[in-house]
Amino acid sequence: MKIAAAQISCSLGDLKANLLKIRDFSMQAKEAGADLIVFPEMIDTGYCMPVVQAHATPWTTGAVPALKGIAKAKSIAIVCGVSERDGKSIYNSQVLVDRDGQVIAKYRKTHLCPAAPVEEHKSFSPGNDFTSLDFGDLRLGLSICYDLRFPELYRKLAVEQKSNVFIISSAWPFPRLEHFRTLALARAIENQSYVIAANRVGTDDGVTFCGSSAIVDPYGVIMAAASQDREELIQAELSLDRLNSVRRQIDILGGRRRHLYE
Repeated sequence: MKIAAAQISCSLGDLKANLLKIRDFSMQAKEAGADLIVFPEMIDTGYCMPVVQAHATPWTTGAVPALKGIAKAKSIAIVCGVSERDGKSIYNSQVLVDRDGQVIAKYRKTHLCPAAPVEEHKSFSPGNDFTSLDFGDLRLGLSICYDLRFPELYRKLAVEQKSNVFIISSAWPFPRLEHFRTLALARAIENQSYVIAANRVGTDDGVTFCGSSAIVDPYGVIMAAASQDREELIQAELSLDRLNSVRRQIDILGGRRRHLYE
């Protein structure tokens, strides 16, 4: 299975322009033979809390119907970070649309970044559920940006939900670039799972994003990596055989003494 990650910038509050970029990168990924393309965090509105509050929509309008159309027209599955309005609440969410244009999974960010100037907890409600699903012969686990700092989330996805590919839509800023790289590698190594991290570039409301999108294999080998500051498409072939080979060498997950932790 070939999976691509799109490293892009966004136009704040300009859904039409952002959807055109999603369409173009999806077409590139499809032409390269990808089965799935992963986009960064909140690419419908851009990553600016006042703009998100003004432009977030329910999933019956806005970005999601358009994403369904793009996925069906290009015959490629799409994972995308989007803003979601549900009644009085706004969620930092992620949607997975299959190649037939059907929403097959969604996730609401469970860990909200408290760091200034973002302070997500002042704008978003947190999600309370984790999401995983079968995709081909692999199993995907969804997550968003700041979630990467919480290893227990990924261990739960790996052990309890049997995920072996972690999908991360992100808008990670430059001051913490090395954290992003290190944590992505750690989540892959400690869970013997693939990591697909699609990060933003560009600057939104004074926050500059560090790019460095990556696809990491279950041994911690970087299979594909992007620059720190340019829009790019990266891709790699994921294999269940490779996954099983790594896990046979050292059975990390099977060696856990779970009764000592709970």
